[in-house]
Amino acid sequence: MTDLRPVGYVIGTLVGLLGLTMAIPMAVDLSTGSGEWHVFFRAGVITFVVGAALALATQNGQQQGLSIQQMFLLTTLIWLILPLFGGIPFMLGATEANLTDAFFEAMSGMTTTGSTVFSGLDDLPAGILLWRSMLQWFGGVGIIVVAMVFLPELKVGGMQVFRSEAFDTDGKVLPRAGEIAARISVIYIALTVACFLGYVLVGMNIFDALNHALTTLSTGGFSTRDASFGAFQGPAEYVSSFFMILASLPFVRYVQLIAGTAKPFWRDTQIHAYLIIIFGLTIAFAVYRLVVNQDHFEHSFREGLFNVTSIISGTGYASTDYQLWGAFPAVAFFFIGLIGGCAGSTACSVKVFRYQLLWASMRAQIRKIHSPNGVFTPRYQGHPVTEDVLSSVMAFFSFFIVTLGITSVLLAATGLDFITAVSGAATALACVGPGLGDIIGPSGNFETVNDPAKWILAVAMLIGRLEVMSVFALFTIRFWRA
Repeated sequence: MTDLRPVGYVIGTLVGLLGLTMAIPMAVDLSTGSGEWHVFFRAGVITFVVGAALALATQNGQQQGLSIQQMFLLTTLIWLILPLFGGIPFMLGATEANLTDAFFEAMSGMTTTGSTVFSGLDDLPAGILLWRSMLQWFGGVGIIVVAMVFLPELKVGGMQVFRSEAFDTDGKVLPRAGEIAARISVIYIALTVACFLGYVLVGMNIFDALNHALTTLSTGGFSTRDASFGAFQGPAEYVSSFFMILASLPFVRYVQLIAGTAKPFWRDTQIHAYLIIIFGLTIAFAVYRLVVNQDHFEHSFREGLFNVTSIISGTGYASTDYQLWGAFPAVAFFFIGLIGGCAGSTACSVKVFRYQLLWASMRAQIRKIHSPNGVFTPRYQGHPVTEDVLSSVMAFFSFFIVTLGITSVLLAATGLDFITAVSGAATALACVGPGLGDIIGPSGNFETVNDPAKWILAVAMLIGRLEVMSVFALFTIRFWRA
């Protein structure tokens, strides 16, 4: 039987730390004279006590390594339990959310999805707004560690292709995870500070700049305004686009850059493809808006760059309702959200490298049809791709599509219309944020969506954030017998 004590110890420790971080929004509310400070005091005490109790109860189960079962269970439970506690301030605070809305908002934050059930953001207490941003920032750095340490070990969705490029854990996941998290955190914090300074320089006030820096680097998309980035149109969109791109590039390349090795960064075909896609789509939308919408070039280019980068990276900011541009942009943005950023970043969705591996496999198969006696091996980054990597990628695509279909049907069964159900399923599974339609489109939110649909969407966020396969593996008998 799988020993759950190591899993419980890690989760208890993280829950306790989450409780301690609630002192930050509490201090902000105290400094602004808000009576909401007691919300974070109570929530922090509850969270810390429960986390500490769990850690103490399971500390005799600490070990240097984790089994495959323990790693799968840990990655899923972290993103399930932390949102439960992260949502407590929403229930106790000014939002007065019920359990459904509080869990949805916290899950959307931790998974860096960016879908929100709250309106009237401009009038919410500063502590609540900061806590939403902090949840996304924590989720962003957390998913980088999971993507660079756990998923390559678990061979999820072809992530094992990066095992030799990232950090060799040598079977000792827990001790190396702390070391890796420390190195990543330094880079993550440095980029966040740079983004904050960039926002301040273009005219944002300190509070807005801080919150948006946290949600930009996490590619999360929570804003302090109901109008999202529509309240900051202009130079701030260029700053945001630049840092959204940086946040959706592989963080292992930054580690290598700091170590004095720049060659892997410039030669990474995943980065090349990602930047080409963003540039190509930006030009396409700029030209479309020039011709069809009679817009001027700078505005067309800026709005195209910002919204393309926001959606493809999974950030989910909206500076305008791009559905009003016409049918072509609306449909295009739906599929752009299913591309995603680079592996090992804070970005969500399918990820560019999987499409590259799929294309390499398709090319090899087509060449084999033309030359049946030839031997054609798919290659990625100049190296042959093994059969287990390709099988894992194909399985990911299959599970992703099936999950998207099932989620859409379940959402429709709760009473949602076709557009809302399908785009809602896609945006939750890809962790993008806005969907399509009048309800959950760029100018709407998920406040009026019924409670059963919100639970379905929250589960879809969890599945999508953890690369689909790592969650479904927990429900197989063979997995637990292994």
